[in-house]
Amino acid sequence: MLELIDLQQVMVLDIETVSQQASYGELPGLFQELWAHKVRKTLQEGETAADVYPTAGLHAEFGKIVCLSVGVFHQRQGRMGFRLKSFAQTDERELLADFAQLLQKQPPTLTLCGHNGKCFDFPYICKRMLINGLPIPLQLDITGKKPWEVNLIDTMELWRFGDFRNNVSLNLMAAVLGIPTPKDDISGEDVHRVYYEEHNLDRIRVYCEKDVITTAQILRRLRNEPLIDPADVSFAE
Repeated sequence: MLELIDLQQVMVLDIETVSQQASYGELPGLFQELWAHKVRKTLQEGETAADVYPTAGLHAEFGKIVCLSVGVFHQRQGRMGFRLKSFAQTDERELLADFAQLLQKQPPTLTLCGHNGKCFDFPYICKRMLINGLPIPLQLDITGKKPWEVNLIDTMELWRFGDFRNNVSLNLMAAVLGIPTPKDDISGEDVHRVYYEEHNLDRIRVYCEKDVITTAQILRRLRNEPLIDPADVSFAE
């Protein structure tokens, strides 16, 4: 049962991703062909592969991670606190290596939590690790594991209660559970523009951290526990 999980053995995470290049025309010829082939059946009338290229960041084969934020629960003077750390930079391999180094310091049984993490964040990280020539951390390597040995929590999956007909956004779930929205500045659709046009990685980092905090608060509400007071949220360098 969810209530039996020790929150101090849970790490909440979220990633922000963008396309490999700023525009379709900057892609090598082979990858232009591969992208065009991938999206050919989903293009609307009048659309081209170049038009929808900003969405390439949703696919690990065509995108890259520019920010990865994590948060851990901890007891603080009898109150539950939450501490965050972010990895945000243009060098994806270094970003992933730093994250892997952090996980190496944690027990292999550490539980990772994300919203839609099982369908997006967790596999995306694993694929980009391999593409960058890095080993997959033990906590994310589920190959050969039995279902009860996989320490991954997905708040979207928990909210479904076995109903797989609909996805529920982090924003909607926060709203119905009475949690402040994390989308008070930018949304996922803005990340490509903010990264390539504004070159504002710090703005993306703040957005990513808000998603991590919101996911942590959702996990608390799913356990019928009080929300973490903003005063008990801290940030590591």
